[in-house]
Amino acid sequence: MPKPNEKRPLAGTRILVGRAKHQAGALSTELRRLGASVIEIPFIEIQKPQSYAELDDVLKNIKTYDWLILTSVNGVEALWKRVRKLRVSLRSLKLLKIAAIGPATKQAIVKHGLKVKMMPEEYVAESVVKGLRDQVNGKRVALIRAKVARDVIPDELRAAGAHVDVVEAYETVVPEKSRDRLRVLMKSADRRPHVVTFTSSSTVKNFAELLGNMRPTALKKIQFASIGPVTSSTLRELQMPASIEAREFTMGGLIRAIVIARYAEHSL
Repeated sequence: MPKPNEKRPLAGTRILVGRAKHQAGALSTELRRLGASVIEIPFIEIQKPQSYAELDDVLKNIKTYDWLILTSVNGVEALWKRVRKLRVSLRSLKLLKIAAIGPATKQAIVKHGLKVKMMPEEYVAESVVKGLRDQVNGKRVALIRAKVARDVIPDELRAAGAHVDVVEAYETVVPEKSRDRLRVLMKSADRRPHVVTFTSSSTVKNFAELLGNMRPTALKKIQFASIGPVTSSTLRELQMPASIEAREFTMGGLIRAIVIARYAEHSL
């Protein structure tokens, strides 16, 4: 690989981006700007939930809630589609106190004309709980999230005295079309990535599922780049420890961590 420079620190580095197809663009664009050769193969696909009944019920009774918690941009967009479908008034949503897990989620909420009351210092579920624990006793909380997610937020907030309704707004699944593409890529020593990025535990689990029994031989000399400690924990559980972890749990933080690791590798 060519030695990195200040303007193109990722020159000569092949990076596999596994975000959902409609979300890969911003990460890939910035990595390319920094000189990386980016390969996009989705490890995750976003689908509608089997039923919108629970989400619709919450929206129809939104005035009875005190807090709305959103943990992803996907959750915001899924929620907003139903808001438009049901013609829920913006005024009724503005009565809520809204918590966002991180800056990207906050930005998506603000884009729709709403204000965010609480965003934690660290963009993980545990920090959401820390920020809300003293504010939810006796309050009704709607948590909008994926079908499969950790139960840290609802469990801890219920323990703090909140009535929490967990609402499925979307589902993440393994994109079957990626299976052959990923396996062909990993078989080629000349095309195999130097770095694989992971932006959630779901991307880690799906990557392992897509590779199947190829994992032990296909992953030699590949660095795994994680967006944060929860994702890194999942990587360790699947015997794929992260050698790169973002200090700030955002796409920008992930990119900076990859650049720092690249320089460190060439300074040895």
